Amino acid sequence: MALKISEIWIKDARGHIAHFAPAISVILMGTVRKTIALTDRQDGWIKAQIDAGRYTRYTNDSECIRDLIRREQERSAEIDAIRAALIEGESSGEPRSFDASTFTLKILRAHG
Repeated sequence: MALKISEIWIKDARGHIAHFAPAISVILMGTVRKTIALTDRQDGWIKAQIDAGRYTRYTNDSECIRDLIRREQERSAEIDAIRAALIEGESSGEPRSFDASTFTLKILRAHG
């Protein structure tokens, strides 16, 4: 579930109403309680990361694990974008010859 606040109406001391749009975007995410099993080694690694200050904004294992999941989601999205770009390039037609020297001169002439 997400809630996005995109408009704010404010009444000042004189009773005038001001409208700000878009002023704030807030997304509230619901949470689901899960039980996961970790090896002793994995648990020790998470605790060591927190104790070493690598996750200074986290105070518990759950916050650390959620951050690791978010990072993996971002990494997966980046990989998907690269794959899509490669497919687009492969689908764009037959390759043409490329002369790096000519290209460099063209760029230098255009941009000094």
